Amino acid sequence: MERTGKLWVVATPIGNLDDLSVRAREILCSVDLIAAEDTRHSAALLKHIGSGVRTFALHDHNEREASEQLVQRMRDGATIALVSDAGTPLVSDPGFRLVRAAREAGIVVSPVPGACAAIAALSVAGLASDRFVFEGFLPAKSAARRAQLEKLRAETRTLIFYESSHRIADALDDVAAVFGGERRAVIARELTKLFETVLDGTLAELVSRVAADRNQQRGEFVLLIAGADESADAARMVEGRRVFELLRRELPPSRAAKLAAEISGVPRKSLYDIAQSVQE
Repeated sequence: MERTGKLWVVATPIGNLDDLSVRAREILCSVDLIAAEDTRHSAALLKHIGSGVRTFALHDHNEREASEQLVQRMRDGATIALVSDAGTPLVSDPGFRLVRAAREAGIVVSPVPGACAAIAALSVAGLASDRFVFEGFLPAKSAARRAQLEKLRAETRTLIFYESSHRIADALDDVAAVFGGERRAVIARELTKLFETVLDGTLAELVSRVAADRNQQRGEFVLLIAGADESADAARMVEGRRVFELLRRELPPSRAAKLAAEISGVPRKSLYDIAQSVQE
């Protein structure tokens, strides 16, 4: 009988190497090949656990082509472990194309659960955790970032973002400008590492604290923001519709919807849907 390969999706520590599970350690020491986001970065972890398994670079720039090679190896019987630089692969990291290609080829794909910065941050944030949405990294440019945030302003679930050290201060400014300085939020920095900090407060307070302390602008960040208040959102929608109806008396529906959104803070799409139904 022909030997069938397998793909293991292995979560690795986000800081403290002792967070690697026993099962993950065993797999990383026994597979035929390790597909790593950055082979140099993963070398430290593999040395720590005594793994001599060969690594193969799999990153955003080569994933499409590399996935074909790796799937063929697994068709030939190889077992492969997929790891990212830190945390759970595919969560704002490469690996999606490889996992999809492996599944389409009939190869078994199995998870080895472990650390995930977003979930770790949520567990200590003290914000509602029964419903949340992970948005990954916000756009790098302020205009695009604010446009994306506008789409999320009325979201009632807890919002989770990743952010980098060189953008955290600017990102906080934009979030406070769009969501309002009174919205509750948490910044989790350098989780499980020596200089771990978890700051909470209103967005206005966090903007001030981060701006005043350069140390709070270093490292890797998870930004968590409380969802919009549902009752306040309902009231805002009522006001948005009222403004829309007034403007519609003098303007085309689409133009009235755009202005009503800017005035009331209601997402444009909601008012555009009303405008569309009026035109129909």
